[in-house]
Amino acid sequence: MAIKQLTVFVENRRGRLAEITGMLAEHGINMNALSIADTQEFGILRLIVDDPEKAFDVLKGNGTIVQITDVVGLKLADRPGELSKALRALDGGGINLEYLYAFLSRADENAYIALRVEDNAAAERVLNAAGFETIGG
Repeated sequence: MAIKQLTVFVENRRGRLAEITGMLAEHGINMNALSIADTQEFGILRLIVDDPEKAFDVLKGNGTIVQITDVVGLKLADRPGELSKALRALDGGGINLEYLYAFLSRADENAYIALRVEDNAAAERVLNAAGFETIGG
């Protein structure tokens, strides 16, 4: 089961990220994870939130370019080498990784990773078969 991720195109101008996160806060939407990459003209903000559909509506309604994408959630033991083992399993299963980013949980001592791959179901099968726990939203 995939996690819903918001992909937001952010203009490279002072205060824009604060506006976007402020819109979410004003509507009671909690951010669980985020990643941002930039180019000269815009940034790509990736978010995992507690209510992706509401966040999508809020951002879209305020003229923000946003889309919802499914990503694979991966729970890893928080110890050296676990991410490498998971990535090797994906590689061995012929799964190409587009990007990933980590996020935290205050509930336990595990690491959590959001993985963007071409085929989420295949990636989940490969990871589960290798003994890893995938998580859904």
